[in-house]
Amino acid sequence: MAKQNIIDELRERGLVKQVVFEEDLKKLLDSGPQSFYIGFDPTADSLHVGHFMQMIVAKRLQDAGHRPIILIGGGTAMVGDPSGRTDMRSMMTKETIAHNVECFKKQMARFIRFDGENAAILVNNADWLLNLNYVDFLREVGASFSVNRMLTAECYKQRMEKGLTFLEFNYMLMQSYDFLVLNRKYGCVLQCGGDDQWSNMLAGADLIRRKESKDAFAITFALLTTSEGIKMGKTAKGAVWLDPQKTSPYDFFQYWRNIADADVEKVFRFLTFLPLDEIAELTKYNDERMNRAKERLAYELTALVHGKEEAENALNKAKAAFSGDADNMPSATIPAGMTQIAEVLVQVAKVPSKGEAKRLIQGGGISVDGVKISDIMATLTPEQLANGFVLQKGKKNFYKVTVQ
Repeated sequence: MAKQNIIDELRERGLVKQVVFEEDLKKLLDSGPQSFYIGFDPTADSLHVGHFMQMIVAKRLQDAGHRPIILIGGGTAMVGDPSGRTDMRSMMTKETIAHNVECFKKQMARFIRFDGENAAILVNNADWLLNLNYVDFLREVGASFSVNRMLTAECYKQRMEKGLTFLEFNYMLMQSYDFLVLNRKYGCVLQCGGDDQWSNMLAGADLIRRKESKDAFAITFALLTTSEGIKMGKTAKGAVWLDPQKTSPYDFFQYWRNIADADVEKVFRFLTFLPLDEIAELTKYNDERMNRAKERLAYELTALVHGKEEAENALNKAKAAFSGDADNMPSATIPAGMTQIAEVLVQVAKVPSKGEAKRLIQGGGISVDGVKISDIMATLTPEQLANGFVLQKGKKNFYKVTVQ
């Protein structure tokens, strides 16, 4: 049987959104190892769940024999990307960017091989952007861009309503120039990214065709969203980070364990390496057996990000929280409008008052789904309201709670 083309493999998993000259790109990728790049703006000191998907795609392409170029946007981060935003991103200092780049390198090594055959290359566009001669840049790059065409790009149209600065207007030129530099230096022929980057990526491929008279390609991937179209990776506490100091392996596990049933199959396809037939078997149920699928999903993703030992620890901790008196755990229901955990304690655990419930929370004696609650005003997550949760008071009192 002929080996499946990597683009077809990505399509089967629902990852591919848009491609420039798809058939030509498939032939090129089948002809031998090619260099591709994915860019990351170092706007924080850790990667988050949104980046996670890009790293998985890079790993799939590398495993298929191609060479990843991981571009850290140390230069573009000093401008701000208007894509998908209605406000201007604040500019960062060189020192902050340098620190964030170092943090990224350590986390990326879990996914991407930086040694051996088709080893990944990590580059920082500050190396060529910060020393550009403005007049030379205008002559070489600016002359290839039509302002009329740029203004039709979705990323600019959104910002035009509130005001688009000339600083932001330059972003497309800078990102396109990145692709041109990587093509000239490393033979990079493909840019990969999220679908909100489509306009910028098209411009880069077009610039290479104009300046180098070579083929260049772009492929975008679906954004990781819930069935309601909301970006995944946000909780009441904020973003879900890959850094264990910012989001513990257990909290990371619990995030995936508690996603909505409707999202499980998609996340399996997008973020794990399980075969599609196994995923179909795991997610074909619409009853309590879906909980086993969620547990498997949480384990697989935690192992990818934090290693198998941390995944085992998180799994065992989660099972302990749910077991205890597992088979005989008291069940309770709460009304749909009840979201504050202090109120739930009064209703379910028969705590005498909200004041007493808040004192228990402050004392560290309350957990929900194995996660200790410290904020006296904490509320249940949408996933917990939809799927139910386990409330723990002290060491021995567990309640399986569902919402009416």
